[in-house]
Amino acid sequence: MQYLITSLLLIFTLAITACSEGNGRLEKADFSQRSVRVVTTTAQIADAVENIGGEHVVVNSLMGPGSDPHLYVASESDVSRLSEADIIFYNGLDLEARLNRVLRQLGQQKPVIAVGETVARIQLLEGEERDEELDPHIWFDVQLWMQVVETVRDKLIEIDPDRTVVYQTNAEAYLAELTDLHAYVLAQTHRLPAEQRVLITAHDAFRYFGQAYGFEVHGLQGISTEAEAGTADVQQLSNFIAENQIRAIFIESSLPVRNVEALQAAVASRGFQVEIGGQLFSDAMGRPGTPEGTYIGMVRHNIDTIVNALLGE
Repeated sequence: MQYLITSLLLIFTLAITACSEGNGRLEKADFSQRSVRVVTTTAQIADAVENIGGEHVVVNSLMGPGSDPHLYVASESDVSRLSEADIIFYNGLDLEARLNRVLRQLGQQKPVIAVGETVARIQLLEGEERDEELDPHIWFDVQLWMQVVETVRDKLIEIDPDRTVVYQTNAEAYLAELTDLHAYVLAQTHRLPAEQRVLITAHDAFRYFGQAYGFEVHGLQGISTEAEAGTADVQQLSNFIAENQIRAIFIESSLPVRNVEALQAAVASRGFQVEIGGQLFSDAMGRPGTPEGTYIGMVRHNIDTIVNALLGE
């Protein structure tokens, strides 16, 4: 089935590329009587677009709660949504590795923006697994995510210049909220003594968080969830937890619980009991309509869960 879907996607993208090349430069759409149709890969990006575009955008996110973008394969319904979009935003930096070819081909027909790749290279963290790999999890540093918000604002203005003032005003208000969010994360972090700021999660998604807010971060799996954690990974990390008496470790909403439970059991075999401190939202946000279903709510949930668990509250 995956092969069939991939084949359909390739046929579709090759067809629209041919049309694009045959027609030359595409005419700009007229949005005076309708909203801008936006498709995003992740819910984090969708949330940014909705905050900036307001009633003037209709946003579809391909990846819902619990989705793992590292492993995501587009469905036939995704093909329809992508084909109807006026503009597409995705994270890039190989987060959506299995969609890369499709998205690049679509970029020959319409604006397709890799928001993570608009962040200055010097601000991006290098991976630890492959040469030239960059960590795509930029949304865990609120200040970096503010740069993404500015990119979304600028690209919406490019495609729909008649609403420039609206997009600028909305973005200014949202950026103010994110400034407050960054301050909140810092304040919560300072509740923890420096020696207790050790975060251990299911995969290595929180390195930007660690750098921005002063946490030592360890993931059982690597930056991408395509690589499974091996016995040696479990043994090494369980030794570290037991030796340093880390109070809590954390599961993630988009990954199976079993790996972290195996880590907990390995720590117990070393004579130390480590608690599972709660569920963090890493590559996916919470359900729509819940606080964790927004970027701000997700970040607040994560820092509250981390700090409370490591304090033993």
